[in-house]
Amino acid sequence: MAHGNGQRAFIGSFTAAGGPGIVTAAVAPASGALTLLSTVNGLPDPSYLALSPDGATLYAVSETAQGAVAAYRVTGDTPEPAGPPVPVGGSGPTHLSVFAGHVLTADYGSGSVTAVPVRPDGTLAPAPSSVLRHTGSGPYAPRQQGPHTHQVQPDPTGRWAVSVDLGTDSVRVCALTDGVLRPHRESALRPGSGPRHLAFHPDGRHAYVVNELAPTVTVCRWNAAAGALEPLTETPVLPGAPAGDAYPSGIVVSPDGRFVWTATRGEDVLSVFAVEEEALRLVTTVPCGGRWPRALTGWNGFLYAANERSGEVTWFAVDPDTGVPHLGGSLAVPSASCVVIG
Repeated sequence: MAHGNGQRAFIGSFTAAGGPGIVTAAVAPASGALTLLSTVNGLPDPSYLALSPDGATLYAVSETAQGAVAAYRVTGDTPEPAGPPVPVGGSGPTHLSVFAGHVLTADYGSGSVTAVPVRPDGTLAPAPSSVLRHTGSGPYAPRQQGPHTHQVQPDPTGRWAVSVDLGTDSVRVCALTDGVLRPHRESALRPGSGPRHLAFHPDGRHAYVVNELAPTVTVCRWNAAAGALEPLTETPVLPGAPAGDAYPSGIVVSPDGRFVWTATRGEDVLSVFAVEEEALRLVTTVPCGGRWPRALTGWNGFLYAANERSGEVTWFAVDPDTGVPHLGGSLAVPSASCVVIG
């Protein structure tokens, strides 16, 4: 949605840690710079956001023990609530996406995926139509005693919903039929890797899974006709052993499919990968410009890192030949958790 000569960015944050709620910023198209427009603080911990296909409605999770999703009108520069928050029937939703006339949430705490119907005007139905609970566990007891769904999104064809589960070291593929989520296939990743987020290659035949506990990226082959994900290779996100904590978070694929970028908390770096057929080659790492980059977003030749613990969003211009990001500036957002531009 345009603002003057640019776009708008919507930034989520953790209100329980001092975040302002949902921040709206203007985006300068030439430099990628962000300028604060407004803040809205009415939903607890709106940690992840997604826009409707027409860009007129913003959806936000409430990453709380009860778990909810809310809709906002964003035709102006200040988001306006479009109905009350809707409980998702799961705890700690960390991600959401729009799929087949529904908002899907990945409920980390309860290890589930929820489907909430979207009405024709973009508002949400008062209750979910389906809650699909994952089962299983992983070998790393502190984080994998049960399922922990961290992300859910459509595949490039819009036929399948793909969910990434850190607790079970797996990626699940589901169909949504008559408002009901139905399991189709589960793909196992390396035990203990802790998959967090997945990004598809623009060719629609490959996908990359960033692993929080490894820390690595798994290259996968995606068969949309069969709804099947096949792990192929795994590449470290760092050039050597981590100096301390190293927990990858976000992953972005360039629109031309030549590069992949990840963010890693603790090491506080962005990693640059060159895509080489069905493998990745680590090119370099660069500082994220803050501490604890929880999410990474790509837009129009720029990358945006939501640095949770240092409290800002940093932006980077990406060299189109090398894929290396160069820091351009930052916008202060306490406890920043994600950036969506549209």
